[in-house]
Formats: sequence, structure tokens, C-alpha cells
Amino acid sequence: MIKEQAGRIIDIAYENRPVPGCTVSKQLYYKNAAGISIFSLAKGTGISAESYEYFKLWTVYEGELEVFTADGRTTGLYKGESILTPLHVSVGVRAEQDAIYEEVEFRKETVMMNELLHAGEVFRLADLLPYQEGKIINMDLAHNDKMKFVIMSLDEGTGLSEHAAPGEALVMALDGEAVIGYEGEEHTIRAGETFKFDKFGKHSVKAMKKFKMALLLVFD
Repeated sequence: MIKEQAGRIIDIAYENRPVPGCTVSKQLYYKNAAGISIFSLAKGTGISAESYEYFKLWTVYEGELEVFTADGRTTGLYKGESILTPLHVSVGVRAEQDAIYEEVEFRKETVMMNELLHAGEVFRLADLLPYQEGKIINMDLAHNDKMKFVIMSLDEGTGLSEHAAPGEALVMALDGEAVIGYEGEEHTIRAGETFKFDKFGKHSVKAMKKFKMALLLVFD
């Protein structure tokens, strides 16, 4: 179960402020298929380098991170940027200033669908797909039989009609603005905010401006 309340706008940065001199982690979900955690790092703190046999996607919500490997390589990661950690390479992070980031774990059985993703390279999820007039574009990034991770772009005025999904879901707004209908109520969501759907929760999405989002769907 995803440990967030469904049916409300979640401001990840505001609700996970760093504690001076500390690193703080909050696990939102963990099962064999995937894991979702929020990390809050105070300025000058960090997490030591570790290696994994599965991919992790780090996305910065606020501040600045220095991603480093055990052999001395470093990469800056700024607000709105993401990096897919390489396999079998020890990777850690340091906070140059207070920083908040999300970690999505894709377990080793996950199929990385899209060739646009390259481990160790900095990118923005919102830049992976374009807008097209009057259209909705959907790009699968990763999946297995227990989860699906996709990104979507919706031109202004387009939307997804009311439907229900067979699992819990997190919508992460990447760009623009939309109205999410959920169980009879409407919620305006903007870039940097998140929204949770419960399993079989009836929901819709209407782009008030050009809108991009990432969607993580998990199945029991």
C-alpha cells in the first residue's frame, strides 16, 4: 500500500522539510516490484556510496545534489532533474544545500522499456516527450507484472475521461497545470505536486494548460 492519503494534492517539498544536520527518509511503498521513498538531506549531509543489481531513479524536488561514485566521479543534480543509477556501481549523494529528492526502485525483474533512458546520465522526465497540438502522448519507461511507470503529455484542453485503475497510483506533475477529478471532487495540480489514487478510485485528468505527468501504477 502506498503510504499517502488518496484524494489530495501532495506537496513533496513542503511536507518533507530537511532537519538541520540530518538525513531523513520516508518510505511510501515497498514490495517485490518496486519501492518509492522520499529523502530530505540537510546541507552538508549525504548518503554513502552503495551498489545495487537493480536500477534506482532519483528526481530532485528541491535544492541541489552531488551524485558521486566510489571511483571519484561526480555529477550535479538540480531541481527537476533525474538520474538513473547504473548497475553494480557504488553511487552515493551529497547535499550542497538543503535538498529533497524522490527515489523509485525498479527491481531486477523490471523491463526498462525505453532506449531514451541511459544509466548515469542526467535528464528531465518532462523533456523525454514533446507536446503535440490536440493530442495526448504516452511513453512507457519501465514495467513488470507488478508495476508500470509511464510519462504523458497532454495538450491544453485535452484529457482522460473518468476511469478506474486496477492498482494504486501516484501522479507526479512535471510541467503545466491540470484538474484531477477524483471520486466526485476536483483538484488543481501543478508542476512539482503529486496526487494519489486508490485502487479502483474513479478519476479523470483535464489539462488546463499544456501538462506533463509521470504515473507510477502498482498492483497487489
